Amino acid sequence: MEIRQQALQILCIRDPAPKAEAITRLYQELQAGSGIPLDQRLDTQAQLTRPAELPGRPEKPRLLSALQVPNRSPFTQEGRAALIHAIAHIEFNAINLGLDAVWRFSGMPQQFYLDWLQVAAEEALHFNLLHSHLQTLGHQYGDFDAHDGLWTMAERTAGDVLARMALVPRTLEARGLDATPPLQAKLAKAGDTRAVEILDVILRDEIGHVQIGNHWYRHCCRERGLDPIALYPELVARYEAPRLRPPFNFSAREAAGFSEAELAYLRG
Repeated sequence: MEIRQQALQILCIRDPAPKAEAITRLYQELQAGSGIPLDQRLDTQAQLTRPAELPGRPEKPRLLSALQVPNRSPFTQEGRAALIHAIAHIEFNAINLGLDAVWRFSGMPQQFYLDWLQVAAEEALHFNLLHSHLQTLGHQYGDFDAHDGLWTMAERTAGDVLARMALVPRTLEARGLDATPPLQAKLAKAGDTRAVEILDVILRDEIGHVQIGNHWYRHCCRERGLDPIALYPELVARYEAPRLRPPFNFSAREAAGFSEAELAYLRG
């Protein structure tokens, strides 16, 4: 089956475990090579039909607005489980976002689709690591309420790959670069060394994911003759994206490809 069509089929899978397994298998097959030229397996121009329900996801967790999801202390086992669940939910959504970029946006270079398949596969690894740890705390994915901010922005930017690249990987996911070190400090203080180790893996990979978003955002801007720095605040306003707030992880953002001008803007 054509690769982008496969990505769409995987996106429709509701159960997180087989979804993670399917994208991992697809990406491993691509890395191994099948002997079939990539341009015979990957149709970059195909206009695929959106299924009625996207993304595929389980009945639980119940999805609420971000303001309705309570903050939990990591200094109790239940609170720590809720926190790990919240991160696992972000990673599950991130699998869906990677797959969505692959099937939805036609006419991009081949590498665009390979990059987002890689992202989806790495997000699947993150989800599996977090879910395994959550189970050691006596819980499963779906046991706590969650919010749907990542997918909401995916829906808002569904009509424009430039807006998607600007506002999902390099805005919402980049916030994870900022949030991870303080979160690790709290978990370390609570004695959860395994969670700290998992977040090390996630932070390392997420730098690469944000870098991919930066690369393709600038690619789209060049193709359209637009200034990426001047355009960004316009996109934030147009799509009602969250405004960036400190503290910022400047070293991670620099590693993820943000320019000196962009970092200087954040420094105020």
